[in-house]
Amino acid sequence: MELHEALLSLGLLIVGAKLLEGVFKRFGLNAIIAYATTGVILGPVLGIVEAGREIDIILSIGIFIFFFLIGIEELDIRGFIASVRGRLFLAASLSVAISLLISLGVTLDFLFDLGLNLSFEHALGLAGILSLSSLGLVAKVLVDEGRLKEPVGVQIFTAVVIAELIALFVVGFAISQHFYAGGEEEGLTALGAFTIIAQILGFTVLTWLFSTKALPWIIVQLHRFLRVPQLSFGVLLGGLFLVVVGAEEVGLHGSLGALLFGAALSMLPYQVRRDIMPGIRSSADGFFVPLFFASAGLHLSMAFLDLPIATIAALVLIPLAGKFAGAFLSTYIVRLQEPFAISTGLMAKGVAEIALLLLLFQTGGIDEALFSLFVVVMLGYMLLSPFGISFALGRIKDTGEFTDALHLPPSMVPFALEGIKVGDILDRSRNYAEQSMTVKAFAEYWLLPEQHDYVIVDDGKLAGIVSLSMLRYLPRTDWDETPLSQVLRENTPSVSENELIEDALQQMIDNSLTVLPVKDEETDRFIGSISSSEVLELITVTARGH
Repeated sequence: MELHEALLSLGLLIVGAKLLEGVFKRFGLNAIIAYATTGVILGPVLGIVEAGREIDIILSIGIFIFFFLIGIEELDIRGFIASVRGRLFLAASLSVAISLLISLGVTLDFLFDLGLNLSFEHALGLAGILSLSSLGLVAKVLVDEGRLKEPVGVQIFTAVVIAELIALFVVGFAISQHFYAGGEEEGLTALGAFTIIAQILGFTVLTWLFSTKALPWIIVQLHRFLRVPQLSFGVLLGGLFLVVVGAEEVGLHGSLGALLFGAALSMLPYQVRRDIMPGIRSSADGFFVPLFFASAGLHLSMAFLDLPIATIAALVLIPLAGKFAGAFLSTYIVRLQEPFAISTGLMAKGVAEIALLLLLFQTGGIDEALFSLFVVVMLGYMLLSPFGISFALGRIKDTGEFTDALHLPPSMVPFALEGIKVGDILDRSRNYAEQSMTVKAFAEYWLLPEQHDYVIVDDGKLAGIVSLSMLRYLPRTDWDETPLSQVLRENTPSVSENELIEDALQQMIDNSLTVLPVKDEETDRFIGSISSSEVLELITVTARGH
């Protein structure tokens, strides 16, 4: 494939994926379904785009970035460790174990001989994928249902975090390169398994220590001496690729390295993470992730229809039964308080499964027929899981009880702000200092503890922002005669009441402000302000206040 043909294919896939995403969202359908559908239309249906070496290289980068985002946004290692001795940990572990064993009975031709002829490592990897639970999908449903911070929501969220981590470890174990060192005939030995586990754990510990102990200090020092725009973004993106190479060198798959690196970085200071996430999220959502899942559509075919009907039924229904049995038996055996709701959450599956299926397909672990069949199954899960979780939550009577956000799992905090808009916390009755007021009068009557920036008005209209840091440069002898209009910050940024809180918080960070004026979207009239302290309070107070 020549360069211009590769660019044409990439352009068509990305533009088509994003346009179809907009259409699908109007019908409440997941963006990943839109991306995969784009690949199917442009690939197998119309034959316009074909997978090639150039696309595969970019696809590989997309895989690493996607798993990095799963690690940094979904995996809650601290919550996992804190739950090790709890009943939720036992239930989630038992759920994965039951599901994994039943799925292995199919993928390994052990209980049911379906003629798949998969090696043990490939069968284990596929069974691990079929045993995964989707935290991203569960969290979205909990947010939509307003149950994220209720006790049952926290239990479901924590159980799925544990189950997802355990299943991901199994899949990572299966796709590690050392599995294939002895060839297909030699298979896995006890010593080989121990070696792989030791390398995964060793690599995890080293990555964790470097990412949480050394990296934040390095970034702070670099910012202090170099002052380069987007320095954190560049350093961490480059660091991601170095970690991927390091993982490959010790015999682990690069995607596992990216996942572990992201999980470690989820514990970085808030400021550093907010510095890197917009850039990575924009490049991922706008380019790598749409292309990645569109390429999954390129590889989809109707080849699975050539399989015997009994084989298709067994491959679809038996792992489903295993997932169902694992989720429900584990929660009822352990006697959790809301077993049905938690079980339904553990049944959820999402985009990570499709990504891992594509990875297993590319490494030769499964053929085109199995890949296509299970991608279709996962898309079905993504469509039906939200309805099942909503139904289970609907059966629970609203007790009005909420869990303090300080006791929420750390990975839950980003979801707590999801969908909340500026207008939801805007206080329209607040008064503001006039720009004609002197600096001395302002300092005496308006300054508040721990507030650094203040919105100033001119007869009810926005005049600008005064920052305490600017007043330091004004001699105190001049405070009596200097009006605020002379120390206002120019080009004041603002937000509308319909913008998301997360976007407003990012604007404050980008502009080094702790407050933002809010304007009417249609008339551009000043209607109030929000502060970073209010946003942080939104995270840390109980959900009852919302």
